[in-house]
Amino acid sequence: MHLKISHITEYTYAEPVRYSLQRLRLTPLTQAGQKVIRWETEVEGARMEVGYDDHFGNRVNLVSVEGDRTSIRIIAGGEVETEDKAGIYGAHQAYAPLWLYLRGTPLTRTTKPVRNLAKSMAGDTDLEKMHALMRTIGERVEYRQGETGTETTAEQALQQASGVCQDHAHIMIACARTLGLPARYVSGYLMMQDEVEQTASHAWAEIHLAGLGWVGFDAANGMSPDDRYVRIACGLDYRDAAPVSGLIHGSSSEALKVAVTVEQQGQSQAQSQ
Repeated sequence: MHLKISHITEYTYAEPVRYSLQRLRLTPLTQAGQKVIRWETEVEGARMEVGYDDHFGNRVNLVSVEGDRTSIRIIAGGEVETEDKAGIYGAHQAYAPLWLYLRGTPLTRTTKPVRNLAKSMAGDTDLEKMHALMRTIGERVEYRQGETGTETTAEQALQQASGVCQDHAHIMIACARTLGLPARYVSGYLMMQDEVEQTASHAWAEIHLAGLGWVGFDAANGMSPDDRYVRIACGLDYRDAAPVSGLIHGSSSEALKVAVTVEQQGQSQAQSQ
C-alpha cells in the first residue's frame, strides 16, 4: 500500500524559551514491511543540529533553540510503500542486545496485577498466548482519551481499565516480560477507518518469539500490524520512542498542538479497516 503521511507538531510557550534541546524521532526507515519513497523533516523556530541512529536503531535528529522563542513548529511527512507481513517484523537487528528488552522500566513494571494477567493466558505456544493477551487487554482496558498521560504506568492503566494505545502497549509489554519474552514499544502511524485527520501518532507492542523474531500486537485495535501501519521508532517503553522529547529552559508552561494525516496515495480518504 502506498501511504502519504503528514505530521505537524507545534509548541507555544507562555514565556520565551531561552534554550531547548529536543530529540526528534520522526523519520521512518526502509525495513521489513516498508519502503520509504520520500521523507522530509523541517523545523521552524529552531535549528537542526545533527542526525544519528541510536542503540535501538531509531533515526534521531537533535534540534536546538537559543534566544527568545515563543513557538516551535516541527513538520514531518512523506510517502511510504508498505506490505502486509501479518505483523512479523522478523530477526532482531539493533545495537541493543535482545536480553535488554526483558528489562522492566518505571512505565512497564511487572507488578502483581500485571503478573496475574500474564499468567492467566492460555495457549499451547507463546504466539497463541500473545494473541490471547492482546485480545484480553483490548477487552479489559477501554480506549478512552484524556484519562491517562505519558507518565501513566501499565499497572495504573490496567487497574482503571481505560487508556489509549500507549497504555495498551505498555500493558502488553509488561505482561510479555513477566513470561520471559523480550518486548518493545513501537511508535508509528496507522491509516484509520474513514479518518484521514488524527490527533496523534499510533503505538503498539512487539514481542520476540522463537522461530519468528519480532511480532507486532496492537491491543488497542485487536490485531497484528498490516500494510496500514508504518513503523517510526522503538524502545523499552514510550520514553525511548516518543516522537519529540528533550529539555526546555525559560518557559513556565507550554501548549501542544498535533496534526497527523495518514491516507492512501491517490485516494481522498483512508480505506476501511
